Amino acid sequence: MGGAAAVQLDGPVSLVQVSQHDTPEPPPETWGAYSKSGQESTGVIQMIDLLVKDLDKEITEAEVEEKNSQKEYEQMMSDSASKRAADMKAVGEKTREKALKEESMQVYTGVLKTAQKDLMITKQYEMNLHSECDWLRGVGFFDVRREARAQEVDNLKAAKAILSGADYSLLQGSSAGSPSTVSSRRLRH
Repeated sequence: MGGAAAVQLDGPVSLVQVSQHDTPEPPPETWGAYSKSGQESTGVIQMIDLLVKDLDKEITEAEVEEKNSQKEYEQMMSDSASKRAADMKAVGEKTREKALKEESMQVYTGVLKTAQKDLMITKQYEMNLHSECDWLRGVGFFDVRREARAQEVDNLKAAKAILSGADYSLLQGSSAGSPSTVSSRRLRH
């Protein structure tokens, strides 16, 4: 339908070919005519170049920082190994000292037990001597010892008299149970 248009008239309808007499409207305006942009593209390229330079700078700084960190890490590991070796040596020395002290303690414990046994024996001996000394000094037994001593003196006098030739036969009948009589009887037989 290349140029045919339907027109409505008041009368009967007919198809008539109308030629184009009117020119079409121009298209809407856009950005304008195409032209090479020299300055505008240079600005973008400079910005990209600046970003690349900044990125290279950051990468270089990161590499330097990583190298420094690696050196610090290696130094820390070296220091840690040295400290660990020193600590192990100290632990070994302390273990040896502990073993020596435990051995000494066992020896001294044995010596202590022996000394305690000796002390108990000595204290027992001291108690025995003390009781003997108390008896000899007469502590608590003075009256008993005085009577025994007097009896012994009487018996010694009687024995001396018998040896001198005295006759104690009269005394035997009167005091048959007295110690002087008993000792004089022993002397005659």
